[in-house]
Amino acid sequence: MDLPDVRRLAALDMHGTAGRQWRRRIIGAEFLFGAIGCLIVGVWLAATVTTVGPCLLGAWIAGVGINYLALTWQAAGLWRRGALAAELGAADVRGDLRRYSYLQFWIMVPLLFAILALVQHPPPAGKVPPRP
Repeated sequence: MDLPDVRRLAALDMHGTAGRQWRRRIIGAEFLFGAIGCLIVGVWLAATVTTVGPCLLGAWIAGVGINYLALTWQAAGLWRRGALAAELGAADVRGDLRRYSYLQFWIMVPLLFAILALVQHPPPAGKVPPRP
């Protein structure tokens, strides 16, 4: 099974074919508003309905929102100067864009991107102060 690297997907989406700054802003906003919108709608729907079907739909939408939250987290790490270029390296961006254009549909599996993001790129461990 071919699963995407969530950080790479965010980087490719932010870069696009030409790497314009305005695209990074638009894609960053898409990730953030996708996360907020899906979470609000999903939680509201799951909390307010009384039948199982719409409640499951709400939970599914909220799960997709968590996937967008994972993309937002990865994209935030790429905002630093040079981070996006370092992530993409000397890769074939056009070829990767073609490959990831179908891999992005995995976002529809609730919580998958969140799990993949934590496994593939765990958050840095906090530094423990030395004991006196």
